Amino acid sequence: MGRVTERRRVIRIRDGAVSVRPDTLVAEEPLEIRLNGKPLAITMRTPGDDFALAAGFLVSEGVIGAAAEVRSIVYCAGATADGQNTYNVVDVQLAPDVEVPDITLERNVYTTSSCGLCGKASLDAVRTQARFPIADTPPVRVEPELLASLPDRLRAAQRVFDRTGGLHAAALFTPEGELLDIREDVGRHNAVDKLVGRALQDDRLPLSRCILLVSGRASFELAQKAVMAGIPVLAAVSAPSSLAVDLAAESGLTLVGFLRGTSMNVYAGDERIALHSDA
Repeated sequence: MGRVTERRRVIRIRDGAVSVRPDTLVAEEPLEIRLNGKPLAITMRTPGDDFALAAGFLVSEGVIGAAAEVRSIVYCAGATADGQNTYNVVDVQLAPDVEVPDITLERNVYTTSSCGLCGKASLDAVRTQARFPIADTPPVRVEPELLASLPDRLRAAQRVFDRTGGLHAAALFTPEGELLDIREDVGRHNAVDKLVGRALQDDRLPLSRCILLVSGRASFELAQKAVMAGIPVLAAVSAPSSLAVDLAAESGLTLVGFLRGTSMNVYAGDERIALHSDA
């Protein structure tokens, strides 16, 4: 799909000088995800990697955890009244032996957002659904100096951001600092879903020896997605939320925030960080 960016007319003012020119913007369109033909969720995303996004979303929901559990993912023909395919609706068909969850509005709200729910309920939902317990993953040890180098490497790999300045990014690195994959999207949670979904399609779950780096803040939702994919380390260039820290502490996730330059805050799971001080 070639709809990642769009051109728009803009009036540019620089030091009092006015000019009219085209500007490149990141595209944003809705994606409806259906499960076995039934509507499940709608997210605003940057078109591209839609099948991976849908698969990653289902991983974070606890519906699937292996490539064999998906029979097919297709764009829905006839998505509009006149029968056109908008490429904004995907249907995920599960394998015959995979249990289809009860798809209700209550379930949707419960598993994708902590809004209106107590933190304890949200934490319990992730703990009971996670099929890749982080505590059972192989030991991972990360040097702070290596973590400090990752944001610049993430930024250097953001192709679309250079043209638009309007995209979030998420990337997977090895504990040795090798870049495994990077995805961009107007929504930070979509970028992570695309990473996780591509890993599922390649049959690489759980991501038990990976560092997940996100370009913005670390919300509860992003911590949830890391836990559900079996990722032991989540690092963010901005702040975490209190519920994200609670989830990290309860699940064994290493959570690093304010990763800027040589500085960072370790909010949970410091046993995976090779600290050189007892402070």
